[in-house]
Amino acid sequence: MNIKLEQLSASSYASITRPQRWSRLLPILPAILFLGFFFIYPVALLLGLSLVDRSGTLGLEHYTHLFEKAVYMKVLLITLKIASWTTVFAILAGYPIAYLLSTVKNNTRNSLVILVLMPFWTSFLVRTFAWIVLLGRHGALNELLLALGIVDAPVRIIFNFTGVMIGMVHALMPLCVLTMMAVMENIDRNLVSAASTLGARGGQAFWRVYFPLSLPGVAAGGMLVFITALGFFITPALLGGARETMIVQVIIFQIHEVLNWGFAGAIAMLLLVSVLVIFFLYDQLLGLSTLSGESAHEQKKGTIGQIGRWLGSGIVNALGYLCEQVGALIDMLMPPRADRARRSGSRITLWIIAMTVIAFLCVPAFFVIPVSFTEEGFLGWPPKGFSLQWYEQVINSPAWAAAAKRSFVVAISSALLGMSIGVPAAFFLARKQFFGKAALFAFLVSPIIMPNIIIAVALFYLYAKLGLVGTNIGLILGHTVLAIPYVVITVMAILKNYDHRLDQAALTLGANKWQTLTRVTLPLLSAGLIASFMFAFIISFDELTIALFVTGGEVTTLPKQMWDDALMRVSPALAALASLLLAFMSFVILVTEYVRRRGLHK
Repeated sequence: MNIKLEQLSASSYASITRPQRWSRLLPILPAILFLGFFFIYPVALLLGLSLVDRSGTLGLEHYTHLFEKAVYMKVLLITLKIASWTTVFAILAGYPIAYLLSTVKNNTRNSLVILVLMPFWTSFLVRTFAWIVLLGRHGALNELLLALGIVDAPVRIIFNFTGVMIGMVHALMPLCVLTMMAVMENIDRNLVSAASTLGARGGQAFWRVYFPLSLPGVAAGGMLVFITALGFFITPALLGGARETMIVQVIIFQIHEVLNWGFAGAIAMLLLVSVLVIFFLYDQLLGLSTLSGESAHEQKKGTIGQIGRWLGSGIVNALGYLCEQVGALIDMLMPPRADRARRSGSRITLWIIAMTVIAFLCVPAFFVIPVSFTEEGFLGWPPKGFSLQWYEQVINSPAWAAAAKRSFVVAISSALLGMSIGVPAAFFLARKQFFGKAALFAFLVSPIIMPNIIIAVALFYLYAKLGLVGTNIGLILGHTVLAIPYVVITVMAILKNYDHRLDQAALTLGANKWQTLTRVTLPLLSAGLIASFMFAFIISFDELTIALFVTGGEVTTLPKQMWDDALMRVSPALAALASLLLAFMSFVILVTEYVRRRGLHK
């Protein structure tokens, strides 16, 4: 009898706990289902499309054609070359800024972060136009060089590899800076001080102690920049030449001009495989957790991890030894200064380097503003006269008005939908410990590591079946796919610093879970949540790749309208629109920062 009662109790417990276990997954199920249908499924369809020959049978015809033509492999190598050099320069220029941001006081840091984010949150097209104004044949830089007598004729800076590098590094460096800063903030400064106390020079202490600890941030920032650069085409198309053709441009040509979906899918899969290989190697070396700004606490096992650690250790030790020899040589040639004076000089040098790079990030966007008031019909420097005709042309244009309205509607809707899906998922990942958490996190952030062109082509093919091409709903769903990863990462970062004891105290005082969430948790996190919403809004507002495909030529957004006009003629009207967008984005950033600071002081 007792045995039967125990069995009955066990079965009853299982029947009760099983639904409870499933109910605990409700916060993350919408994110899984949404990304599964609008991200994984379309990409799988694209893969299947690339395996269908022109005759309609399964085969490798498209892949055979891809590898037979040397031109496509050459374009892939060019893409890898541009992405690699962009990553190198972004790390070299961004590291001093990230290091400085991690060492200054909060108020100073917040102000500098705004300057770093200003170009990042400004339209890619706006920044590209700025570089055209600055570096063009009649641009500000050439006019300055001619006026100083340094050159006799204008220097060709854009429409070549140099122009692409300048534009690409300028566009992607902020992403690298923020990722590295997140890791550097968690490094214990006492370790460097201890190394100095034991006799290590500043260079030795930096390269042998601090720099190895910052490598996870360097690697995470570098990988994000590299993968983003692989799918980048706006800057290379406007600032590069025929020799700087990216593989994304080939995909766009195959779909828009040739209508060869199968071959375009094969090229997209080649790009995807390249990204997955890089992502796999990164995971083997450092682990996925570093993408969210965490340090690599656990050493990765396996041959790849051992080789990576051996190479990394060798490079760092070599740099440390080089700093030691340079320091010894300086001590021989010059009397050693006081330690305080030496540190002060190093600090000043760091500030000079960091502010120079920040000026590089901020100045180009503001050069567009004077050009927007020119009386001439082309972008040149210095601007001639003063006129508001280009602002009047933009404001009175029905096409620009319709595009702006649609961009606002789509961006707000995408941000709200992304928040409603991403915030519960972030809470679930931040507060739960379970098997497969890392894999689930990788799934939710996978749209970040996926080139946007692959997502755009895949969604276009899916929407053609669902009748969503050329609709606002299609744009909203596509932009939500891009927004969810950023919302998840941002909210998880916020929850790392949240005191969960406040929730426990509310529950102890009689509040239920819903009351605790709405009256305690969300109000305290409101500043961070608003910032996350603004981030998702700007991602959607500035998105071009998906809009190029899923609009189907029937509707347009503001970035797409700018792109279409830029291909026909780069006029001061675009500079006027760029100035308006810059003012709007600056206002959004300042409001977000004000709300965030006000939330912190409550």
